[in-house]
Amino acid sequence: MSSRVNRIAQGRGDEKADKVLKGGQIFDLMTGALLPGDVAICGDQIVGIMERYEGHEEIDVSGLILVPGFIDTHLHVESSLITPFEFDRCVTPHGITTAICDPHEIANVIGAAGIRYFQQASEHLLMDLRVQLSSCVPSTHMETAGASLSADDLAPLRGHASGLGLAEFMNFPGVIHRDPDCMDKLALFDGGHIDGHAPLLSGKDLNAYIAAGIRTEHEATNPDEALEKLRKGMRILIREGSVSKDLHALQPLLTERTAPYMCLCTDDRNPLDIAEEGHLDFMIRTLISLGTPPLAAYRAASLSAAEAFGLKDRGQIAPGKRADIVAIGSLEACDVQMVFAGGVLASAENFAARGHVAPVGRASVKAPRVCAQDFRYGGNRTDTPVIGIREGQILTDHLTYDIAPLNGDKQPDLTRDLIRITVIERHGKNGNIASGFVRGFNLKAGAIASTVCHDHHNIACVGVDYDDMALAANRLGEIEGGFVVTRDGKVLAELPLPVAGLMSLDRFETVHDQLIPLRAAAASLGVTLQEPFLQLAFLALPVIPALKITDRGMVDVNRFEIIG
Repeated sequence: MSSRVNRIAQGRGDEKADKVLKGGQIFDLMTGALLPGDVAICGDQIVGIMERYEGHEEIDVSGLILVPGFIDTHLHVESSLITPFEFDRCVTPHGITTAICDPHEIANVIGAAGIRYFQQASEHLLMDLRVQLSSCVPSTHMETAGASLSADDLAPLRGHASGLGLAEFMNFPGVIHRDPDCMDKLALFDGGHIDGHAPLLSGKDLNAYIAAGIRTEHEATNPDEALEKLRKGMRILIREGSVSKDLHALQPLLTERTAPYMCLCTDDRNPLDIAEEGHLDFMIRTLISLGTPPLAAYRAASLSAAEAFGLKDRGQIAPGKRADIVAIGSLEACDVQMVFAGGVLASAENFAARGHVAPVGRASVKAPRVCAQDFRYGGNRTDTPVIGIREGQILTDHLTYDIAPLNGDKQPDLTRDLIRITVIERHGKNGNIASGFVRGFNLKAGAIASTVCHDHHNIACVGVDYDDMALAANRLGEIEGGFVVTRDGKVLAELPLPVAGLMSLDRFETVHDQLIPLRAAAASLGVTLQEPFLQLAFLALPVIPALKITDRGMVDVNRFEIIG
């Protein structure tokens, strides 16, 4: 008998179902009602609800509410600091049964091989990891990445079962000004799904961007911006990551009326925050606590997400849908008790039974060794551009301060929280070193350095002592990348990330445990930012306004040019 025949027979009750969830209530995303009855599963699909069924395996979910599996509509697995396999083990128990990722972090380091690694890994996970093809490697012409991907490079990567379309098109100036490379990539995905990335874009420029065929937006940070984009046909993905926190700002916009066109995403979230707060489950309970109707919150987390990305086979607990089911104690608490991904229970035994793919991108840190002198920053003018951090956002302010050079060097000024920021090219391309100033860390001593440096992933280092900055940057080369905190000539804490300088080879629990002393070490330097490491990483992303820095210098993002 074919699987279709089996599904029909089991749905009708002529045969025992492969698996039956008994005793729970189904949260109906059409009406908001709680529906009694069993859930019958055949293979990876739901075949029956609201009736009584017998199964070869029967699972008691009495007292629990069954909701559709959660869909994270935009994220970078690399920013969780763990491999796709550990990411699966980390977030699937939080109810994530589908994650739509853009592997452009690893692609910026090792190119197409990084995307193929994610595609291969997706074949072995419990969750359904959808791998979009990275549109902007590098994100702009104003940085040095480890690789460059053209439309011709992307074409052979199409057709994998994990594919959905083209990932976030960050180079929005390239789109609206019809850059030929951008046009080639968009043409390659004509008629398919193309993700957006257009912070603060509005008016005719926004119209032009959407007219290119772009359909989603996760960079809206205020209600007016999100509402304009909704009205112009974009699906808004509310983001709540470790640095970019837009949930509270956009929550009033999420209602039962708008929920069909709004989704949830994390973008960048590390294991420490996942362990302490959660993932999309955290977003759902936070939204409800702020007054969002449960029906709107759960629709955004599942059905609306499925429809936004053309995933017709999921998003509801209904016959014919993929058996992605989350059992919770209450809608308000979103306290996940049990998760089924494609009908498979997210258990230690089933995680252990997965296949595996060898990690890639080892020994990727090829930066020159540096000394204290390399962190000097000259200039004859006293008026100096300074990156102003907005905690909880990746947007920055373009500040200007008078900083007089002393012996040819504009030195850090702790009294005004003006500290050195330096980016060092680490892909072995040109050895570029660029320095500037940043305000918002409140650093009083030492240095912090990282190879997680969006999106080119060169070495980013902030500090007030040049010797400590050199120590931190050089140490990254010795541990194949990661995070390092130094003070008084000593390494206070570090987290090696040897997979492309972005991901650990350890279990997510170990990475979580390493992040705790790392944050404590940063705090001991005076840092007041809640997430200093990812905040540092985004200071080098030249597609997010207003002022950033790359290995080629300070970048005025609004003018889209290097200013020194």
